[in-house]
Amino acid sequence: MLGPRMLETAHSRPATEPPGRHRRPASLGLRIALVLFVIAAGLVVAGARYYAWCRGASGPQTPIRFTVPEGASGSQIANALHRAGVLRCGMVSEWLLRRSGEADRIQAGTFDLTTNMTPEAAFAALSKAPPPAPTVNLTIPEGYRLTQIAQRVWLELGISPKAFLREASSGGYSLPPYLPEGKPLEGFLFPQTYQFLKHGTSAKDVIERMLAEFRTETASLPWQNAKRLGVSPYQVVTIASMIEEEAKVERDRPLISAVIYNRLRRGMPLGIDATVGYIDPDPSNGLTASDFRIRSPYNTRLHPGLPPTPISSPGLPSLRAALSPAHVPYLYYVLCGADGHHKFSVSYRQFERDVARCLG
Repeated sequence: MLGPRMLETAHSRPATEPPGRHRRPASLGLRIALVLFVIAAGLVVAGARYYAWCRGASGPQTPIRFTVPEGASGSQIANALHRAGVLRCGMVSEWLLRRSGEADRIQAGTFDLTTNMTPEAAFAALSKAPPPAPTVNLTIPEGYRLTQIAQRVWLELGISPKAFLREASSGGYSLPPYLPEGKPLEGFLFPQTYQFLKHGTSAKDVIERMLAEFRTETASLPWQNAKRLGVSPYQVVTIASMIEEEAKVERDRPLISAVIYNRLRRGMPLGIDATVGYIDPDPSNGLTASDFRIRSPYNTRLHPGLPPTPISSPGLPSLRAALSPAHVPYLYYVLCGADGHHKFSVSYRQFERDVARCLG
């Protein structure tokens, strides 16, 4: 039992815990807050340094060509610049582009930039109209065959003939109803003057453009006549290619066309020298007697009917003549005169007389 003094002492103790034990949680919270502050400050400093680094540029400045597509967004442009090595950062550069107000002024086109540019310099370059890309004119004359077109493409665009002919023979092109899939492109690369980019043009680009030109240029021709003439649109182009090679003056085209159709209806060999020239192994010395003995479906002296493919690229006049032959009974013709016109005849006897007079 406690005495009064003892009891008084016991009741006089404070009801709260000792002061030392109460201060510990406050000290821990202060330390946590301090750590968080240090981390936040570090992040701010790191972020500021990263932001400054993204706005800068260093390192070799290698020239590159950069293309901005039509309708590209600011985000797409900034990230494409980053991937190309022009800018250090994508996300920060995107934000800088939005903030600068240059996004709406960037123009579509191809620009000459370098790697390691500042965002400001890159955006300023893209906001100016790009210099016109250098182009070259590619002229394909009427009557050129595929190998000749390949040579001209090589001279003007630097695409090797081997690469061009490989693409042309890939079998991946068609032009319904004129060119069925899998058929050679001979005859369908339309003779015309084209403009192509001097750099970056591929064999596929050239072929697709020339096929599209064939469709555009020939759309108004009377293709409905093909059925009446008993031939397919593909065969019309084959006939037109022979007319292109044989006719030297304009007025002869529908007459030569008539001779071809008249002979086809009679089952006569066409006897067109130009088809033999197509397979001549040595065209440098012209056609020889041995050339006319070559066993080939292109030798229309030996084989009746049309050759398997066109033999050149016909122009519009020859295509029109192939669809609209003259209404004449001629079966023969011979070159006669310095101007390149032909003499036409119905009988072989008259043909022989014409040969003696014109070539004798």
